[in-house]
Amino acid sequence: MPARPPTRARSTGRREAGRLAALLLSPTFAVLALVIAYPLFAALGDSLYQQGQGLDANGFVISGDKFVGLRNFTEIFAGANADRFWGAFANTTFFTVVTVSIEVVIGMAMALVMHHTLRGRGLVRASVLVPWAVPTAVSALLWRWMFQGDGVVNAIVGKQVLWDTEGWQAKFAVIIADTWKTAPFVGLLVLAGLQIIPTELYEAARVDGAGAWRQFWRITLPLVKPALLVAVLFRILDVLRMFDLPFVLIGDQMHSTETLSMLAWDEATNLHFGPAAAYATLLFLYVVVVAFVFVKLLGADVIGEARAVRAREKRKVVPARGKAVPA
Repeated sequence: MPARPPTRARSTGRREAGRLAALLLSPTFAVLALVIAYPLFAALGDSLYQQGQGLDANGFVISGDKFVGLRNFTEIFAGANADRFWGAFANTTFFTVVTVSIEVVIGMAMALVMHHTLRGRGLVRASVLVPWAVPTAVSALLWRWMFQGDGVVNAIVGKQVLWDTEGWQAKFAVIIADTWKTAPFVGLLVLAGLQIIPTELYEAARVDGAGAWRQFWRITLPLVKPALLVAVLFRILDVLRMFDLPFVLIGDQMHSTETLSMLAWDEATNLHFGPAAAYATLLFLYVVVVAFVFVKLLGADVIGEARAVRAREKRKVVPARGKAVPA
């Protein structure tokens, strides 16, 4: 019996490997469907209903869920709470852009310091990662004590600033607290990227006369870009759903620091489950769009070299049957 062509054998092997991978991953997919897909579709379904009491055509009081279609979404954009929604949307976007930008700069600096050989490097790394290990609610409570009228921050600035009231000072307090906690996370991922850069590249650059600044822009930054983009992506997704830090630090229903997650929580606590589900659905769509745009425009490869492997496979030319493949 003639042997199967090599290309057909490879194709059969890939299909068998794919079926085995799907079988092994099926428990994980089942768990993800249970904890992610089901709540997502349930929230989408709840957003089409409105809970509460009302009057029917005969004037009798009725209670329960009432199908309203897209009314909850239209009320968000053009209803009585439209200003509150756009304020929360602006706060969420502002915190995302500002905090992630600051954390990238500070995290990169932390990674460069931890990467260099110096005495007590292990102690420096451990101390830098302590803020990231502290739970967010505990971190917010600590900063709330520091931002009190008689706290450490006012003692340092020499003024009596009411940090937990409406205004830009509340935004500034949230930015400081979030940067203190999560900049080490960015530094940790960037440090992992720095450790895989060969030292021979820096030695060759020094031999060619390149200074430290030129080495950073020509060697460090391009080679650490994949790890840095993944860190930025994770931080963007985290800040977009920010809730516990401003909630504990400043409080709820503060227009200066209210985010979309806080707005959805406030509606849910007032038993407005339909509008709360609509807010949560819009936040989910916002996160999906931002993540998609970030990955497409900046090329953040969150799955390693899988994309490069697929590209190489597509570039391979399958030889025609009966023709020899040139060496």
